[in-house]
Amino acid sequence: MTVRDRPYLRRRGRTTASQARALASLAPAYCLAPKQLADPNQAFGRPAPLVVEIGFGMGHALLALAASNPAWNCLGIDVYRPGIGALLNGCKERNLDNVHVAEGDARELLTRLPQGSVHRFCVYFPDPWPKRRHHKRRLLNDAFAALLASRLESGGLIQAATDWQSYAAQMLKVLEDVAELRNVHGAHHYAPRNENRPVTRFEARGQKMGHAVYDLEFERA
Repeated sequence: MTVRDRPYLRRRGRTTASQARALASLAPAYCLAPKQLADPNQAFGRPAPLVVEIGFGMGHALLALAASNPAWNCLGIDVYRPGIGALLNGCKERNLDNVHVAEGDARELLTRLPQGSVHRFCVYFPDPWPKRRHHKRRLLNDAFAALLASRLESGGLIQAATDWQSYAAQMLKVLEDVAELRNVHGAHHYAPRNENRPVTRFEARGQKMGHAVYDLEFERA
């Protein structure tokens, strides 16, 4: 995969001392190798609904989701190491044992999951790549939407959100074009805001800039 094809680049960011310690000491307990995704129940040590957040940033939404739903197995996928360190610290502070992390490109890692194994996908505020010439790098395209659908269980959900109108329109179209998916709120309609999703840093920043937020919710029919 070339840099030009990537839906995101590995962001550079300052890793704090606390995050570095978490990456060194907590990764063995929380981080999964790609091969472990072939059997999520074994990786988590129990059978439970699997919820996957793709691009969890600093982990705020994933921590809230896991804390509110202890009966779910919650998997975060990201490439941002400071964010992974922050998530690991949050898991330890909240004493969460239902969270694991897979570091890497979601397009590759999701192919490791069994088909029909995911109860819910969360894709909140992925990089919008706002310049037209970069739109091809956007994560949620036709191929990725089909991949998500193939990994969803029957009745499973995709919940997504963005504050870029052009990306929201693209998301809506590509998800509605997947035959296995149904727009929960009716064709060509966005979803009301998911009240269980905490306001992320990216969402707050967009609101300050006057951006509207677009939520989407699709079900595997």
